[in-house]
Amino acid sequence: MSESLPVNSILHGNCIEILKSLPQSSVELIFADPPYNLQLRNDLFRPNMTKVNGVNDGWDQFNGFAEYDAFTREWLSACQRVLKETGTIWAIGSYHNIYRVGSIMQDLGFWILNDIVWIKRNPMPNFRGVRFTNAHETMIWAQKKQGARYTFNHKSMKALNDDLQMRSDWSLTLATGKQRIRTNGTKAHSTQKPEALLYRVIMASSNLGDVVLDPFFGTGTTGAVAKKLGRNWIGIERDKKYIRLAQKRIDAVQRTDEEALNVEKRKLARVPFGALLENGLLQPGQILYFAKNGKKAKILSNGHLRCGKLTGSIHGIAKSLMNNAPANGWDLWFYEDENGDKVLIDELREKIRSNGFSR
Repeated sequence: MSESLPVNSILHGNCIEILKSLPQSSVELIFADPPYNLQLRNDLFRPNMTKVNGVNDGWDQFNGFAEYDAFTREWLSACQRVLKETGTIWAIGSYHNIYRVGSIMQDLGFWILNDIVWIKRNPMPNFRGVRFTNAHETMIWAQKKQGARYTFNHKSMKALNDDLQMRSDWSLTLATGKQRIRTNGTKAHSTQKPEALLYRVIMASSNLGDVVLDPFFGTGTTGAVAKKLGRNWIGIERDKKYIRLAQKRIDAVQRTDEEALNVEKRKLARVPFGALLENGLLQPGQILYFAKNGKKAKILSNGHLRCGKLTGSIHGIAKSLMNNAPANGWDLWFYEDENGDKVLIDELREKIRSNGFSR
């Protein structure tokens, strides 16, 4: 087994075998766009009798559901092995395969966090007129282990959506125009995903420097977007033609500057109020002043406050004084400094963080 992770490279070969060679619990995020097993049998023509360039590639051919399920279980198990305990995986599909993929994910112990519906703004019509137009695909987002901490950049997703919480229905166009990779004027890959889709996936569920792995790399959309967003990436692809196209595409991507990428607030160390007493920044018996109504409270030796008949934490007493409205005590209590000025206690918490006082 390889002891190092081959980041920012495309690995040629069978994804299951290559995944088995990678270090265990080594990547933060996986995006998987596996074969859909579309089960197409006949050519499809438009009303003007031009042939539709559909998905008829050999990699999408399986001898029935049993073979497809066995393949799905193998690659998902291999992905599960390389995911960190706190890692997550996205798997995309259509009605042909996504229910089977989801069922196998649950059987393997993945915990589903969301299913996201990608609504295609410009879907291909149903030319035969015998079914509804297939205008969406489904992504399953799951964590490796139920209850583990995982990355979700809620604020970034909200910012991308005009400061409204992002929903699970994403209306995005197909990969068209300059974004569509072509060779000799024809589509290089029949199921190339739009960069906008991967932008949301990677922004939502990874951080700067994380490793994003794509076991069905194709023409490299995952790698191109990961590089743009300051993530490391690994692609696995068995077709050398796709590898050449993907490498050329990724080489042309300019990574965004660090300031523009560093948009998520760093996770700050938790500082209990009692640490202010332990480190001598406040003293038992000292008076705190409430921001809203001039109430005063005395600091007890155990870090609680006493305000009249009320005794409790800085948050609990603040909540009581605000008629049980949600309250963050760090933003509501003031102490009196040596000059007699009222200073927010949160400044002392920041002093603890920046100066590394002992706890």
